[in-house]
Amino acid sequence: MTTGMNFWDTQVWSFIITMTLLLGAMILANIMRNTIPLIRKLMIPSSVLGGFLLLFVDFLLDKLVGVKLINATTLEMLTYHGLGLGFVAMALRRIDKKQDKKSKTGSFDTGVTVVANYLIQAIFGLIITVALYYVLDSFWASGLLLPMGYGQGPGQAYNWGHNYELTYGFENGTSFGLTVAAMGFVSASIGGVIYLNVLRRKGIFKGDIGRDVTDENLTAESITGGDEIPLTESMDKFTVQLALVFISYVAAFLFMMGIDKIVQTGALGNFGFNTVRPLVWGFNFLISTIFALLLKAVLRGLKKKGVIKREYTNDFMQNRIAGFMFDVMVVASIAAIRLSAFAHHEFIIPLALICVVGAVITYFYLLIICKRVFPLYEHEAFLSLYGMLTGTASTGIILLREKDSKFETQASDNLVYQQTWAILFGFPMLLLLGYAPQSVSKSIITLIVLTVLFIIMNIILFRRNIFKKKKK
Repeated sequence: MTTGMNFWDTQVWSFIITMTLLLGAMILANIMRNTIPLIRKLMIPSSVLGGFLLLFVDFLLDKLVGVKLINATTLEMLTYHGLGLGFVAMALRRIDKKQDKKSKTGSFDTGVTVVANYLIQAIFGLIITVALYYVLDSFWASGLLLPMGYGQGPGQAYNWGHNYELTYGFENGTSFGLTVAAMGFVSASIGGVIYLNVLRRKGIFKGDIGRDVTDENLTAESITGGDEIPLTESMDKFTVQLALVFISYVAAFLFMMGIDKIVQTGALGNFGFNTVRPLVWGFNFLISTIFALLLKAVLRGLKKKGVIKREYTNDFMQNRIAGFMFDVMVVASIAAIRLSAFAHHEFIIPLALICVVGAVITYFYLLIICKRVFPLYEHEAFLSLYGMLTGTASTGIILLREKDSKFETQASDNLVYQQTWAILFGFPMLLLLGYAPQSVSKSIITLIVLTVLFIIMNIILFRRNIFKKKKK
């Protein structure tokens, strides 16, 4: 009697085939970017274009022969875990922060700017969807998916769209969130091209939009440090990096599972089920980041005590892991969109409105902020922030590279070092994500609180103008 699986069963190959389709779509998209000038000038990332290609092919196959190209559950799983694993890899890097006062101020102001943009996106998103609830009977809190999709990206858009769908009955909420994130990438490309063309007319920008990057400037020191573990020993160095990432992620899972067990006891009442559980599982990336930092601290402590002799983490490899995870997350998130949801007017009208308004509001708000808060590198700050606050950090880097190809301004550093401040100031907003969808009245209360927080963030941003000393 034989047991186990047969190697020719489809289930044995399904995940491999899914990954091949995702990676193959990105390679095809990358070839299209490099060979078709129009696509290159639009500056759409290969992962985004690859996701749209898969979405289109899946739609055709479904309509023509009734076959789905990829299992939607697998795509959603990759989106969810890609976000968490990518953040863990970034947290495990050993990046030395600049110590000059100017750099610290820039990262602080950038973090506050990021939170202020989340808030203004949430405010306008909620105004639109609460109003449409009375007209179309659409889901009143769906506007909060605007900062999740535009500001945070596909991972968070999926997490909260899925949560709203399961917990609060928001039909097609998962696709709504993912579509907002996908439209964010389009907005980043369109807005970035418009801004660069405005700079060209003013004579500030003279380069070619979408030009190829040829200088990597890689050195042996940038790939591996002298005090790190060898590249190949009894265990490959890259295997060690992956092990550290997954250990941190599973430790976070065990912590989240422990919190969930407490919620299941009913000790926290409805607050536990309606607020705590969605927050814990929705912010897997944040909890995972904390455990990655704890693991990094443990390794640092063991080295100081002489228990281990070398550094186990490698920045170059962790960057590659993070890049891979985020690429897979983006391409999977777009391919996971259910196009059937677009047949419902209560889905497409709110979606179209918040995406267009979100792009316009973000564009013009950042014009004001960057001119006043970042006067020394106004244009570089705008490109990096607009790209990040409609797409992801990588989209911001793509736009920034057009104006500052060698990253000579502080704008690129700000994207890295702003995260601590953004988490600190943005935490109150995170709590509201599980509160607003409980009822229309609670969404209106949330809108008022968001407005107050937005005013506070702007007072902090413009503190130099508001509280400047009068010259005698």
